[in-house]
Amino acid sequence: MIELASPRGYPTAEAAGIALCNHDEAGPYQTVPHLGESWEPEGDPARQPHEYMRNGTAKLLTLFRPATGEVRANGVTTAPNTVLHPWLQREVTELLAGLPPVTTPEAERPEAAQWKTWLGHEPRAPLPPLRMILIWDNLAGHLSCSIVGWLFAHGVMPLYTPLSGSWLNLAEAVQRIIVRRALAGQHPQTPEEIITWLEDTVAAWTENPTPFTWGGKHKARRERARHRRLGGSPAVMLDHQSNAAC
Repeated sequence: MIELASPRGYPTAEAAGIALCNHDEAGPYQTVPHLGESWEPEGDPARQPHEYMRNGTAKLLTLFRPATGEVRANGVTTAPNTVLHPWLQREVTELLAGLPPVTTPEAERPEAAQWKTWLGHEPRAPLPPLRMILIWDNLAGHLSCSIVGWLFAHGVMPLYTPLSGSWLNLAEAVQRIIVRRALAGQHPQTPEEIITWLEDTVAAWTENPTPFTWGGKHKARRERARHRRLGGSPAVMLDHQSNAAC
């Protein structure tokens, strides 16, 4: 059984010396006017055309490493397995090539760097050292024997987000930022134009990537807001946390 993605992977995987990445396909994005904010003279707001042509769609294939903020992405018009799998294999191979080699015996590696931790049992067949955790959703193309077998053969453990658990895949969060920056207020005429804007935005992100810290400042801010909302009583907070855990 392949374990479902859970929050514990984010702080433990990289600390154990293995990369943790997220993959997702964003879109499709249409050749229609996209909402966005802009500075305009008072009384003369920006206007989008009321007529437009639906001239195709574009998608963004994304591989995101939260610990470094690194984003690898490629714009496409369609994303069948014949497009997705070769692209993902190229990007994962390149990323793995930049990781330090594993020289420590399996039994001596940290718990989070051992296959059995994520599989729930010892591997039933010989596998290379675990080097990466890949979190993605349950699309049929992510479950095919060919890509799953390839990942295991290259030391990559795929974890799948459960239903209503897309928040566990941080690729979706970074895609929302990229798409908003690329398309807000724009009216693309062709899918190729959408792809260009998306890839240019990814290139700008890569120049100054933003690492993501699970349980960092944003979590502390949410905890303070929750504390104020519940009246600041430790007893109330404890009761609230107990109910949330049930």
